[in-house]
This record gives sequence, structure tokens and C-alpha cells, in this order.
Amino acid sequence: MKKGRGRTYRKRHRKQSIAFSSSGVNLSYKTEYILLKKWLKEKGYKNNNLNPAVFSETGRGLMTTKTLQAEELIISLPEKCLLTSNTVLNSYLREYILKWKPPISPLIALCSFLIAEKWFHRKSVWKPYLDLLPKTYTCPVYLEQETLNLFPEPLRRKALEQRSLIQDLFASSKQFFSSLQPLFPENVEIIFNFSAFQWAWCTINTRTVFMKHSQKDCFSREPDIYALAPFLDLLNHNPKAQVKASFNENTKCYEIKTHLGYQKYKEVYISYGPHDNQRLLLEYGFVASDNPHSCVHVSTVI
Repeated sequence: MKKGRGRTYRKRHRKQSIAFSSSGVNLSYKTEYILLKKWLKEKGYKNNNLNPAVFSETGRGLMTTKTLQAEELIISLPEKCLLTSNTVLNSYLREYILKWKPPISPLIALCSFLIAEKWFHRKSVWKPYLDLLPKTYTCPVYLEQETLNLFPEPLRRKALEQRSLIQDLFASSKQFFSSLQPLFPENVEIIFNFSAFQWAWCTINTRTVFMKHSQKDCFSREPDIYALAPFLDLLNHNPKAQVKASFNENTKCYEIKTHLGYQKYKEVYISYGPHDNQRLLLEYGFVASDNPHSCVHVSTVI
């Protein structure tokens, strides 16, 4: 016979559960999500507990269809589902990357692949995933100069630095993009334009999970740490979420375990890290309410 659980246990258990928002509206009936789940299933993904949903506070996210206990696995996404530099090297871009000197970075390789696959679209094996990616982003690099001028000076300066970085990356990659002309019937200057590059860069910057890959001679020395994770990337950030996320070498899956419980039909969250709202806006295009990591950035000009 089980020992009775008193008030202290119940109070502690409630603290270990998250009820950040109300239940969402299930989106799993929509064609694009049905196709994504079917596509992932063919790659070995088994999902029984999460459904795409729209929430009043966070927009699109993932909802649990059962009560999740603390230390339970939220998601386990097979390596075959991940889009990484290895994916790119196993594609039609391989020969162009191998012969290009000086070597391009893993980031540029991923950007190139995303732009190309978006152009191929209906013929792309990644179409079910591409169809659910945002068409545009709310990061400062997408904003008009007039809007940036309204930002506080420290944030405006960081946003302009980020925009300059992307422009420099694009300019330094144009020759490599030109080398890809044999793959396309259309002029690559039209396909690999700045707008397309900006979209690809923001897709990678806002949606990839950290996954360290071995260094390859065909790439520059920049860290190869990116992995786009279809379906998993629908999980929204909450600064109060506590998770462990990593690639499991034994299961060959990218796994996320929650350290807190979730009630049935509630939104499930992950944490991108202890970021203040300036960092969140710059890198991901949003701010978090009641952010315990909030701080005030003071201008150096007084």
C-alpha cells in the first residue's frame, strides 16, 4: 500500500510543474503539419506526446497531449531528420564546396543549401520542412532604418553591427554563389540575392540547435555547430524553462529532457539560455515578459 502524500509533497510538486499559459488551439489537422509528421516518421521519428498548436501569448508552439513529469524526455529527433553541414556535403553542393578555395564556412554552406532548396521547392526532399519555415523574421536586421533609429542607442548600435556583419558575409560569398551557376537554369545573382541570404542567415541564427561536428578540411576553421531540427524548432523559449538538450551518441538522436513537469494540453517550452531581452531581440526577434535575466544597457555616450 502506498504511503499517503501530504500537503508538503503536493506544494513541492506544484512548484515542479509549469503552467505558463492557457491551452492552445491544435494545428495538427492542417495539411502542412500532417505532411511534416509523415515526412519525419519516414525518417524514424516517433512522436506521441506533442502537437503543433497556436497560443495566445506565444503564437505557434508545441502542446503536450499528456502530463509530462519532471526529468521526462520531451522529444527525441533522429539524426536523419537534422539538417547539418553533413547534409550539405551529401548533396549536389558537395563538389562545389570541395573545390572552392579558400574554404567556405559551415554557416555559408548551410545558407547556400537553404537558398538552393527554397528555389527548388517542390522538388526538394526538405519541402515539408521548408513549407513551415517563416517567410520573414522580426530580427532587427529585417527592420527599416527608421525603425532602428527608435531603438535605445546600445541596442541600435548592436543591430547595426549585426546588419553590417550579414552584409559583409554576403559580399564575401558572392563568388562562391556564382560558382553554383551550373546547377540552375536561372541567373544565380537572382537566386542568391541579399534578401534570400538574409532569410537563410536568420533561419539558421534563430532556429538551429547547438550540435558540435568534427572539423572538416573542406570548411574554414569556424565552428561547425549548427543543426536545423524540424518540428523540434517549434518549441518556444521561456526563461523559466529548465531543460537538458544534446545529441545522444548512443541513440543517434537529438534529445531534450525537461527538469520541470507540464500539465496536459499546455505549451511545452525550452530555454535558449540566460539571455536578457536585448540579446533575445537581436538574435531571435522577440522579448520575454517577466524575464529574470533582464538588464539595462547604458550608453557609453552621456
